[in-house]
Amino acid sequence: MAISSGAAAFKLQFQISPIMLTGGIAGAIPGGVLPVLTLANILGGGLTDVGAAADAALDSFFAYFQPLPGSTMIDQQIGMYPFANQNVAANATIQEPWAVSMLMICPAGRGGGYATKFALMQAMQSAFDNHNKSGGLYNVMTPSFVYTDTVMTAMTDVSSSSTKQVQNAYKLDFLKPLVTLAAAAGAQSALMSAVTNGTPTTGALSGATGLTGTTIGGASPTFVPNTANQGGAGVSSGVPLLN
Repeated sequence: MAISSGAAAFKLQFQISPIMLTGGIAGAIPGGVLPVLTLANILGGGLTDVGAAADAALDSFFAYFQPLPGSTMIDQQIGMYPFANQNVAANATIQEPWAVSMLMICPAGRGGGYATKFALMQAMQSAFDNHNKSGGLYNVMTPSFVYTDTVMTAMTDVSSSSTKQVQNAYKLDFLKPLVTLAAAAGAQSALMSAVTNGTPTTGALSGATGLTGTTIGGASPTFVPNTANQGGAGVSSGVPLLN
């Protein structure tokens, strides 16, 4: 039975190729984005002509993905230290990184069986590893939310015993960092702009005196050495000398 174009688009977007590699090994690609479907094609485990994929072809890819329960869209922790009052306590929250996990189902069902799957899994693990080591990030698309600029933290075998095939499913864990490169660059630009333009001050800092008798941010104070008990040459200063 033929499926609708909307169902086919949903399956292709969220089940067949929901992960995009950015930067890293995708840096040399125009646009700097490498869909996981294209990666599978490069490694030899996907369909070459995606545009010609019919209903049967949509069920012939090497791997299929689905989001696992437990992904976070907001994650905050409440500060547990003593507070001055309840109003302060209500606002004392600590933001945590967002997490999302994708299940990659990859049974040995295509031509070549386990031999083909072994070679492709070796190549895919190596590609992910090199991408991670080179600072690459991932965009993970789910039907409810898109996680951009995430970091892969683990790739774990979570195969089920409901099938006779071993190592037929893997869990890919991703975290969205609290500070991205773009946010860090923006914060640095704001800080450097403030330093360049000068930070307004109210004058000398209270009690801040330099070693040379000058005051930070203000005029030099009047500094007169105390010579009350200092004697001249050959004149006793009032301090008994030891013979």
